[in-house]
Amino acid sequence: MSDLTYPEAGGTRRTPLPAGYHHLHEELPVGRGREVLAAAGEAITTFRMHRAAGTGVRADAPQAAPGVAVEVSLGVGPLRLRAPCRVVWTVADEDRIGFAYGTRDGHPECGEEAFLAELRADGSVWFTVTAFSRPARPVTRLAGPLVLVFQRLYIRRLGRTLRRLANH
Repeated sequence: MSDLTYPEAGGTRRTPLPAGYHHLHEELPVGRGREVLAAAGEAITTFRMHRAAGTGVRADAPQAAPGVAVEVSLGVGPLRLRAPCRVVWTVADEDRIGFAYGTRDGHPECGEEAFLAELRADGSVWFTVTAFSRPARPVTRLAGPLVLVFQRLYIRRLGRTLRRLANH
């Protein structure tokens, strides 16, 4: 995974998150029970959640696995923003299913983002996103705090989409 644009690969698995980046941690409710966890995990790891939320996704494989190259995109035509990434870790255990990808050259940001479905002790299922990032292009530097606002809005959209996918 030498094509990542940051040295802290796997940093979303550890606390504290790496210094020198903006940190983001969002938790959104999805539903209840193991069936919801399984459905949410499948939607996350097959990129179905991203696609259903209106994000373009091209990946080397149908499911997230370490080393899989992924390009996510938003917008249309010449206004399409492309973000090349690579999956750096996955998890599929009794209570957590998901993955993290890191930025590659050409991504407007530099860092890593993790998407997890988590079953809590009370039976509730939560969508958790953890990220660290900083601008990698002049346009994202100029956008400043608007990038963080956009990230939070996008995560909420993913959460609503995941809730719908996991409960039907």
